[in-house]
Amino acid sequence: MTELSRSVRGLTVLVTGAASGMGRATAEVFAAEGANVAVTDYDGEGAEAVAAGIVAQGGRAKAWKLDVGDKAEIDAVVADVARHFGGLDAVVNNAGISGFTQIDNEGYDELWERMIRVCLTAHQRIIRAALPHLRKSKSPRIVNIASTEALGATALDSAYSAAKAGVTGLTRALAVELGKEGITVNCVCPGPILTGMTRGIPDEQRDIYAKRRTALRRYGLPEEVAHITLSLCMPAASYITGVTIPVDGGLMARNA
Repeated sequence: MTELSRSVRGLTVLVTGAASGMGRATAEVFAAEGANVAVTDYDGEGAEAVAAGIVAQGGRAKAWKLDVGDKAEIDAVVADVARHFGGLDAVVNNAGISGFTQIDNEGYDELWERMIRVCLTAHQRIIRAALPHLRKSKSPRIVNIASTEALGATALDSAYSAAKAGVTGLTRALAVELGKEGITVNCVCPGPILTGMTRGIPDEQRDIYAKRRTALRRYGLPEEVAHITLSLCMPAASYITGVTIPVDGGLMARNA
């Protein structure tokens, strides 16, 4: 039997939006498994706090302030991450924003442009900046975080849904394009997860929604998403590419 490693120890991963929520959980899960973690976020102080927490637990991490809507910052930070850790093996495109409005409301165009820039354009820019370094890795991995909003929509959420659907399409196209180089590209679509974006919802409303819509009848934890991302970045996951994996407690499976 061919031996395939399930360890990410010693590999370097860059996580965007890592100061809180699923990004933070992803950074901490990778660090706990021995990876070198580049903790990046628009909130530089938050990123510093996460990195410091990882180091205090004996892990390896360094923080970078990164506005994923700024191409120049992306290019500079990705290059510095690779320089600091001596390479780059995996990219987790997690950073994103949310926003709800009716399509004919004033300000929709502004929301649309910002949503596409942060939730879709940033993904391809980070991948492009990382490619020269990923091509030198023995286990190159790209994981794009989208949403179940890419698979089924919510009213007033069209800009977000369109951006996240774009992420799933980008994932498939790049999996085909980069497959010949052994670079895998996959997508994770979280459903209702307990993050900063959802904690503002009253507990009673969250409970009603979870019981009505999910098979597991609860919201998920950021760590439950992070562990799927980790699995896709293992050297042993070398024959998985171009897939979109819902981590949604059975939301997409349930009709009623």
